[in-house]
Amino acid sequence: MFLIKRLTSFFTVIFGVLLLTFLLIHLVPGDPVEVMLGESASSADRDALRTELGLNQPLLQQFGTYLNKLAHGDFGRSIHTKASIAELINTRYPATLKLALLALMIGLFVGIPLGIYSALKAGRWQDILVTVVSVRLSAMPAFWLGPVLMLIFAVWLGWLPVSGMESGASIILPAATLGFGLSAILTRMTRTSLLEVLNDDYIRTARAKGLSERVVILRHALRAALLPIITIVGLQMGSLLAGAVITETIFSWDGIGRLLVESIEKRDYPVTQACVLIVALSYVVVNLFTDLLYKLADPRVRVA
Repeated sequence: MFLIKRLTSFFTVIFGVLLLTFLLIHLVPGDPVEVMLGESASSADRDALRTELGLNQPLLQQFGTYLNKLAHGDFGRSIHTKASIAELINTRYPATLKLALLALMIGLFVGIPLGIYSALKAGRWQDILVTVVSVRLSAMPAFWLGPVLMLIFAVWLGWLPVSGMESGASIILPAATLGFGLSAILTRMTRTSLLEVLNDDYIRTARAKGLSERVVILRHALRAALLPIITIVGLQMGSLLAGAVITETIFSWDGIGRLLVESIEKRDYPVTQACVLIVALSYVVVNLFTDLLYKLADPRVRVA
């Protein structure tokens, strides 16, 4: 039953995303034919190119053709470069995946320990300091934090590359930009969740049995506080896999987010639709995985 419900939800969401994306793209002002040929092109040339691209067909027919190709695993070709969209996705998505996973690791290894520390020092100056820093950090948008990190570590100190993907160190700044924002959210969520369970009866019982504080916190309290943390991680991982459009654009990181921006600027409908489809798939898969983690983290949770 669980699998059937999830698959039904999966295909419903994907179809809705495809339909809305298709309609919104065609409602956006701008003609890809004019972008490709320029304003000086003749009407005959424009009509010929529009016919070649299939843009002269009714919208319903264009959408049906797109769904038919998609059902056969054909994402089509770029209007501008004529390159296979499947190859573009295969080239760009691994870069986004690598960036997202590194950012997630930074967020987890910084945010959760700080949240635990802040909860254990609740009301003291250490807790106030961690809370203030996390609130300030979460309020910094990527389009501000990214250039600041770039200015400090690339321009002033010269430790890291400014942008691009020429070396392995190029991923550090964009990953830190995403990871620090995630760590700030995880710090506050971990602190709040942990404080809610630290005074529960089973925690006092565990301490009364003589268990070490480390065991009480990590094995008992933290596990009970994991559900909201898993929710945040799932949602944020979906956002990271969606492309982190701003960060990839700032640091010239050739991922799926930057490809989406480029395709929108060029009115490259097939590429835009494929990118949005991959974004939607990422969210749905991550959400499904999050539901499964709920069950593992707390057997009392009934995944329906």
